[in-house]
Amino acid sequence: MSSLSSHPDSAPRSAPESGTAARGRPAAHPAVAVALCGTVLALSGPGQTAGMSVLIDHFIADLEVSRSAVSTAYLVGTLCGALALPWIGRAVDRFGVRPVLAGIALSFGAFLTLLSLVEGIVGLTVAFVGARAMGQGGMTLVATTAVAIAVTRKRGTAIGLTTAAGTAGISLVPVAAERVIAEFGWRAAVLGEAAVVWAVVLPIAIWGLRGVRGGRGDAKAGAGDGGGAGGEAWPLRSIVRTSMFWLITGAVACSGLVTTAMFFHQISILGEQGLTPTQAAANFLPQTVAGLLAAFAFSAATDRFSPKLLIMACMAVQAAALCMLPIVGPGPTAVVYGMALGAGASGARSVEAAAFPYYYGTASLGTLRGLTQSVAVSSTAVAPLLLSLGHDLADSYVPAAFALAVLPAAVALAAPFARRPRRADARPAALPQPPASG
Repeated sequence: MSSLSSHPDSAPRSAPESGTAARGRPAAHPAVAVALCGTVLALSGPGQTAGMSVLIDHFIADLEVSRSAVSTAYLVGTLCGALALPWIGRAVDRFGVRPVLAGIALSFGAFLTLLSLVEGIVGLTVAFVGARAMGQGGMTLVATTAVAIAVTRKRGTAIGLTTAAGTAGISLVPVAAERVIAEFGWRAAVLGEAAVVWAVVLPIAIWGLRGVRGGRGDAKAGAGDGGGAGGEAWPLRSIVRTSMFWLITGAVACSGLVTTAMFFHQISILGEQGLTPTQAAANFLPQTVAGLLAAFAFSAATDRFSPKLLIMACMAVQAAALCMLPIVGPGPTAVVYGMALGAGASGARSVEAAAFPYYYGTASLGTLRGLTQSVAVSSTAVAPLLLSLGHDLADSYVPAAFALAVLPAAVALAAPFARRPRRADARPAALPQPPASG
């Protein structure tokens, strides 16, 4: 019997040299690319929910607006920001990683500066749109896409290291911001975040990622990436007709929706299960640790196993975490619940980052991931409201959690039936031509 590593969907153990190196340009060393992209991902923290969470009460107090108004502004900002991601992805494919990352860094810093100066709900909403689009969306998209382009050998492992390092950095952003806020105020803290983004990410884009081009200049980079990518970019219309695209996109959307909903209301959810607010907040620690480990483990596993099997495992873990909510209480059950929830979400995102370049190559990777991330970000915007409505209807979080569990369970059940992508317009290459007659 053949092992799972020989499964027809399994990623190759090695690949030819990267497209950038093959074209005669000095390619960034894989370890350097991983470190720099991990840094970029970490510095998306001010635009992530974790980075924004420490500012919410200050917005309410200083701007004299209600919590509902701030939540609505955040919802609008997240949804509008998600609409920009497909355009960012297309820009990566057209212009390459470095100029797009430089533009995102400039814009992200500008919107953070605007955020530090807002005086009302309209300005806050505009700042949310830019910060979410450029930070949570653009920086994350470009960082993971850049490492997928730069590294072809053990790509899954490289993406796992990048994601783990970036996630660890994001988790430190609210801690550092809280200290600066206590000393200098929230406006100075946000302005400082803008300065750090400009000072660190711009040099990485201009000098650090030299040789990591992507886009049209690397149109042939997909040839050795596996998955039948071929030497030409997959048209998006062909990609969206494959069942594998919808499986991976569905998994990322489900994981984003479920974890955002559960994390956003975590204090209340675990409080209903008997945990104190301090115990409920402490549960974020095992969630973060499990998420870091899962990000690396699942990404590395794509170098050996079928991505769709890994997607099935991630979704099964997430569904199981939701279904165990009724038995969660203070102690080990809460820790297991938190670890399962964090691992399932991080695993799904990591598999997506590695699976797309494997199945579809890197020539149109930006466009593809831009569309997927737009769907994922949109799902996170509506998640807290959905769970809140479910709680209001049932007067308990348990029925709502069971309803949410249906989503990852359905994806897990559908995973074995997703077919390996095959381009319908693929043509045989390099066939000998008969001599011209007469």
